[in-house]
Amino acid sequence: MVSLVLVSHSRKIAEGTAELVRQMAGEELKISAIGGDPEGGLGTDPDEIRRVLEDSGGEDVLVFMDLGSAVMSAEAVREELKPELRGRVHLVDAPFVEGAFSAGVAASAGSSVEECIEAAAEARTESKLH
Repeated sequence: MVSLVLVSHSRKIAEGTAELVRQMAGEELKISAIGGDPEGGLGTDPDEIRRVLEDSGGEDVLVFMDLGSAVMSAEAVREELKPELRGRVHLVDAPFVEGAFSAGVAASAGSSVEECIEAAAEARTESKLH
């Protein structure tokens, strides 16, 4: 099974995105929302990212990041992980909300990690207006 980790500068954005994904993907999908700095303000918390990734078990984990320092924090944490865990942690280059949504729905349908990443990446090219 594939799980999702949502890393945002805002706890509300991370939690709201997780709620949206769960609504379509179902409660069975494991989604972790990480947002804000350790004091509750805007920012990122590398220690929380590390904790969540290390607690992921044997699952493949897709990490979605909203902005620059969230990306840098996730990259730095991933590099510090043990090799066997690092190989299961995938930083996804996709729109935060749309990518997480697409990957979550794909994961809930039993798609492979590669198919989930592809679904997330395709969200970048989907037109919102037709």
